[in-house]
Amino acid sequence: MRASWWKSLLAISIASLLPGSNAVRFLRSQSLDPCSDNPKITASLFDVIYFPDNATVQYDINAYTMITGKVNVQFQVIAYGYQAATIDIDPCDGSLTTNFCPIEATGPIELMSSNQLPDDIVPEIPGIAFTIPDLDGRVRIYIKSAETGETLTCVEASLSNGKTVYQKAVGWTLAVISGLALIASAVAAGFGFSNTAAHVAANTLSMFGFFQAQAMYGMTSVRLPPIVAAWMQNFQWSMGIIRVGFLQTMSTWYQKATGGTPSTIISTLSETSVSIHKRSMDALSGLAKRSLHAFQRREEINAEGNVVLRGIERVGFKARIENSNIFMTGLIFFAAFVIFVIILVILFYFWVKLAVRKGWIRHDRFLELQRGWTNVLRGILFRIILLGFPQMVVLCLWELTRRDSIAEAVLAAMMIASMTATLGWAAVKVILLAKRSVTMHKNPAYILFSNPKVLHTWGFLYVQFRATAYFWIVPTLVYLFAKGAFVGLAQKAPLVQTIGLLVIETASLVAACLFRPWMDRKTNTFNIAIAAVHFVNAVFLLIFTSVFNQPQIVNSVMGVVLVLYNAVFALVQIIMVLVSAIYAIASKNPDLRYEPVRDDRGSFIRSQTTLNQTKELDALGMTARGEDRGPRF
Repeated sequence: MRASWWKSLLAISIASLLPGSNAVRFLRSQSLDPCSDNPKITASLFDVIYFPDNATVQYDINAYTMITGKVNVQFQVIAYGYQAATIDIDPCDGSLTTNFCPIEATGPIELMSSNQLPDDIVPEIPGIAFTIPDLDGRVRIYIKSAETGETLTCVEASLSNGKTVYQKAVGWTLAVISGLALIASAVAAGFGFSNTAAHVAANTLSMFGFFQAQAMYGMTSVRLPPIVAAWMQNFQWSMGIIRVGFLQTMSTWYQKATGGTPSTIISTLSETSVSIHKRSMDALSGLAKRSLHAFQRREEINAEGNVVLRGIERVGFKARIENSNIFMTGLIFFAAFVIFVIILVILFYFWVKLAVRKGWIRHDRFLELQRGWTNVLRGILFRIILLGFPQMVVLCLWELTRRDSIAEAVLAAMMIASMTATLGWAAVKVILLAKRSVTMHKNPAYILFSNPKVLHTWGFLYVQFRATAYFWIVPTLVYLFAKGAFVGLAQKAPLVQTIGLLVIETASLVAACLFRPWMDRKTNTFNIAIAAVHFVNAVFLLIFTSVFNQPQIVNSVMGVVLVLYNAVFALVQIIMVLVSAIYAIASKNPDLRYEPVRDDRGSFIRSQTTLNQTKELDALGMTARGEDRGPRF
């Protein structure tokens, strides 16, 4: 059969994402799902591997059948919604060793064997199925009566060829780039290039927010095309979903010690069939009448005895983290990162003091850190809380719906309440300071940028915005909380989840275009572009729910398109941030690269630096600003 134009385009697009080739080609399936209203064959364990190079198939199956007698089997190989091949097999032709010739009685069937397939079957399977990553393919199996030809039941098995766009090295690379860019921003600030530091930090945080948004889309319970789910798995590190062996042991111990029952999905893969994709809406409607509706903690068992994973559970499974450990893993990584940063800042402070005393660096380097390191540390901690806010909103709210243990539920409630209260209080503080500045100096930028305590403690909330848009942190926090709430709380309702995300992203894009609150034109363009990509991603998620009843091929092709444009956009962001970070460190005066922000923040920052050269001028500056008896910040 000649390939149509869309098949060629699809193959070329996917090949561009190919991470490499494996020495051994294979197709594998590890779950068996029904495709008829009356499944007469179910499997609690289903592991089948086909090797095309020697035309052998190996299988390990624990199943239950309600069919007896002689049957014929028809295989339909479906790739990206396209029926690529139809293969008919007679189990009684003597070339195969199975328990299906005939099926003597109803009951359990255990199959573990290796068979050589007939020569005429091998050419029926397209070679492209073994080369493209994250194959969106499945085999639909019809069991038919050998005597009457009547279809007795239908089951489906998803296919994988072992190739994927999910690479752990990608996640680590992105994390390192984000960290280095933030360090470059801190170095630029320490050398007095405040404009450069603000721009590099703003762009880096926007990029990190884009990574988190990608991860959050991957956490939705929508049935994502395999290539989309794999792509978004690359960003789960930004949500704290990182597997470390001893942390899994610690999380399991804590859950047991606090009255919980840990899940055992990862440890029982050799005995349990796991389906990591939610089935289509039609299939779900048919299954609803006979589903067990039973949960064993995080493990949802369908009527066929398979563990069904979706959304956050799917993400944890792909990261090889037990479902009951996902929340604690994210929480521990967040807490560990906070502690690491505190230690790093303290050590760096003492190093700067020593370097100045020994003459290794000039005494005016990192001046604000030397004079008020506690304010700098407090501001850094507030910034970390803001960075971790989307992560903890999703995981904490999700944990409250699951309650792995009483202690974990209490931890989740305390974390989400404390982080929300802290950021909300900080936002109110900034608004009050800005209003006070307007009252006293007719300009919100005066106190926000000329007072070093205010700038280094609360500046993380407003430096990326123009001074007159100091309040924009409030809609930003509302946006992050609402988005995380839909992801964390609506795991059982993918359509509600995607409609909510689409409304939120639409409102965010419209508001960004109308108000343009960021500090300058380039930063506005950068963030509006990110908002536009988020909006398009939300539209694609809605399409992936199959709410429009479109053919499966539409979802498959659009999944490839989504990965392509997100990959290109992420690459552009990374290059921009890297160039800015390198320029901030290597250039003698990196501030020349950026236009002065029109809110006069630069002059206020310079004035406070000049006024702080001596204690006398310090006091004079505070008196001139009316802050000698003002409140402590």
